[in-house]
Amino acid sequence: MKKKLQIFVLAVLLILSTGCTKTLKDGKNVVTNEETGQTLTSNILCQPSDEKLYETYKEYNDKLAIPLDDLPTCSTFTPNKIKYKSLWESIFIKPLAYIILKFGKLVNNMGISVMIIGLLIRLIMLPIQIKTVNQSENMKKAQPEIEKIEKKYKNKTDNESLMAKSQETMLLYKKYKINPVSGCILAFIQLPLFFAFLEAINRVPAIFEGTFLTMNLGMTPATGVAHHNYIYIILIILIIVTTYLSFKNSMASQSPNSEMVQQMKMMFIFMILMVSIASLSLPTAIALYWIVTNGFAVIQNLIIKKILEKKEKRI
Repeated sequence: MKKKLQIFVLAVLLILSTGCTKTLKDGKNVVTNEETGQTLTSNILCQPSDEKLYETYKEYNDKLAIPLDDLPTCSTFTPNKIKYKSLWESIFIKPLAYIILKFGKLVNNMGISVMIIGLLIRLIMLPIQIKTVNQSENMKKAQPEIEKIEKKYKNKTDNESLMAKSQETMLLYKKYKINPVSGCILAFIQLPLFFAFLEAINRVPAIFEGTFLTMNLGMTPATGVAHHNYIYIILIILIIVTTYLSFKNSMASQSPNSEMVQQMKMMFIFMILMVSIASLSLPTAIALYWIVTNGFAVIQNLIIKKILEKKEKRI
C-alpha cells in the first residue's frame, strides 16, 4: 500500500509540473494588479472585461503566451478554444474554468459559483469521506489493544521484537478492517483539486473581476486590509481555523503511536503554517473555496459519525 501511495504522489507531482500558471513578468519584475495585489499570469484563458486590466495586459501583450486579441472573451470561452494542450490543463484547468464561468453566469456571482462547485466536488467525494470516518471509528475500537501492544514491546529495540510488534499490529488492523494509509487519501486528493481551482481562478480574469460581500474575488487579504476592508481579517481567520479542523479530522483515523502519524503530524503542522502565511496572498475566490469545502467537510464528518453511531447501536 505504501508503494502505491508513493506512485500516486509521484504521478500527482508529474501532472502538477506541466502546464502550470506562468507569472507575467516585465524583465525580472513580477506584474501585479495594483488595485487587488494579485499577481497576473501570462497564460490566461480569456480576455479580461475590465478596461484597466485589459490595458495592463495589452501593455505586456508580447509577453503573453497567446496574444490578447487571439483569446476568446470569458463569456464565450470553451475548453477547445485555447491551444494550450498539456495534460494538466486539458483534464483539470480548462474544464474547471469553463464550469465556474457557466455557474457564475447562472447564479450571477463568480464567488457563489466557486463555492457551489467546491461543495459539489465534496459531495462527489462523499464515499471516500464515509470510508475515512469509518476508519476513524474502527481505530477507536482498536485503541485499547494497540496500547497493549505498545506496552508489551516498550523499550524493545531488537529486530525480533520489532518484527513481532509489526506482525501483531497488522493482524489487529486486519481484525478491525483498518487501513493505516486510507486516512490520508482524502488529503492527497484535495491537493490537485486545490491547485486546479487556484490555476483556473488565476487564469480567468472574469472570475477575479467579480465581488462577494464587498470583497473583490481577485484581491488578496493583505491588500484588502491595506485598503481598510477589515472583513479580510475574518477571511484569514476562517482559512486557518477550517484548515486546522480539516487536518485534525484526517488525523483521527490514525493510531496516535504509529510512526506514520508522527510524520503526518509534522507535515500537517508545516502545511497549516504554510497555509496561514499563504492566506495573506491568496485571491479571495480561492480563499472562499478553501473555507467552504473544508468547513463543509468538518460538518459532513460529524453527520457521518452520528449515522455510523446509530447504525452501530442497532447492530
